Amino acid sequence: MRLEQMSLQRIIITGASGFVGRHLLDVFKEDFRIYALARRSQARSEAPVHPNITWFQADIADRRAIEGVFGQIAAEGGAEIVIHLAAYYDFTGEEHPEYHRTNVQGLRNVLDLSGLVGIRHFIFSSSVAASAFPAPGAALTETSLADGTHIYARTKRIGEDMLAEYRDVFPSVIVRFAALFSDWCEYPPLYMFLDTWLSHRWNHRILGGKGQSAIPYLHVKEVPRFFMCLLDRLPDLPPGQVVIASPDGAVSHRELFEVACREYLGHRAEPLFLPKLLCGPGIRARDLLGRVVGERPFERPWMAEYIDQRMTVNAGWSRRILGWEPRPRLEILRRMPFLTENLKMDPLEWDRLNHAAMKQIEGRSYLRIHELLEKHEEEICDEFTRRLTSPDGRRRFPAYQNLGADQHRWNHKILLRNLKNAVRTRDRGVLIAYCVDLAERRFQEGYPGQQVCATLRILNQVCFIVLRRDPEAAGLKSDMIDHITLTLRAGCDRAQEVFEELETAAARTRQRDAMTWDWWLTGG
Repeated sequence: MRLEQMSLQRIIITGASGFVGRHLLDVFKEDFRIYALARRSQARSEAPVHPNITWFQADIADRRAIEGVFGQIAAEGGAEIVIHLAAYYDFTGEEHPEYHRTNVQGLRNVLDLSGLVGIRHFIFSSSVAASAFPAPGAALTETSLADGTHIYARTKRIGEDMLAEYRDVFPSVIVRFAALFSDWCEYPPLYMFLDTWLSHRWNHRILGGKGQSAIPYLHVKEVPRFFMCLLDRLPDLPPGQVVIASPDGAVSHRELFEVACREYLGHRAEPLFLPKLLCGPGIRARDLLGRVVGERPFERPWMAEYIDQRMTVNAGWSRRILGWEPRPRLEILRRMPFLTENLKMDPLEWDRLNHAAMKQIEGRSYLRIHELLEKHEEEICDEFTRRLTSPDGRRRFPAYQNLGADQHRWNHKILLRNLKNAVRTRDRGVLIAYCVDLAERRFQEGYPGQQVCATLRILNQVCFIVLRRDPEAAGLKSDMIDHITLTLRAGCDRAQEVFEELETAAARTRQRDAMTWDWWLTGG
């Protein structure tokens, strides 16, 4: 570590590859020594690279993995602050096991290990969505409880209770964010609204209820400023204090619709209001049709109960105590011209960024696939072994016939474990690195490269056959191709390259040896 790095305040940021994490790294990298933790690689998440950033690709719910990370941080002198951004959230309304795995068990792991690196403050990232909607005319404040009924809110409440257990080790602060967006949108519900309102679809003018559904929005550029102010005032805040990063009030769907249409179309558009009583049945009917065709819409039945409810915020106390104020020019209605201009001028980039946000937050199909691979691991291993040792397998893979059943099973578990990790982290490099090692080992053992690569293709076939028998895999075919087929293909291609490189090197060695032998035989 360089001398100038040793003088910087040291911060651990979990969830560093996420929307907030990347922006925080970009602003903090010159002024802090940052240990960034994320499931994805630094390159794949397009996170900034800087000498002051040390990147750890690790899953916070994997205790063994992050023990190693925190051990390395401790060996380098520890850290003063943890900013815990890692969390799971989706808009399906379903109680996905990842909520407890990441939001509860992952947080527990980080809290347990934070004490070992000597931190003095723990910042816990949450959302105003962790609280129930306030009564009409009322507003959420710093004293509001995390009492929402959504599974996200319940796990956040568990997290807040967990923080109190560590009060004697290090104080914590809870930050509740408004809905975060950028000039490219990157907030899934808003993206879906704009995608509908600015289209020619049959429902492009329809708003649910009276169009008064409303939440607060905060531009992501405000987040680093907020954290800078918060870090300066951490010593003054009592343990467990809630602060809110949000403008006051809330912005309704009708306001967003009118401004977006005016900026994009160049003229005013009149919305059509669908009575709230009809919205629920309509959403359920569309969702049912989506289940049948294997592509469910973004709108889910649970959303109907929140039509015309307003998540109004009053964050005046937080602004006063932190000395932070959101800038008017970055308010959502003021930024709508920038959003619509980006959509017009670069629709491909608009779709790329928002589809990435949808995959990270709304779909999380890769986690569903990982869960299916875990569920059917034994069946996959058994079928994989059967394919290699059947009469056809003995003909196609003679090099594998000297392995016993136990050795086959062990090899397959290791390969499948690396595939599962690659799927879970969405980083094909995990499997590619394993395939490089596998190719080198198999080459030394005399295995033909063609047979080694063919086994990877067999594994892909087996995964598809086994997983698609499970009803939970309905609608995941294209995602399975992305996360399983293309990952195994990348590993196969890299293994083939390694075999070719090793065979070329071996041929050159044999040629040199032959020339040397000829030289000795002919007397030089």
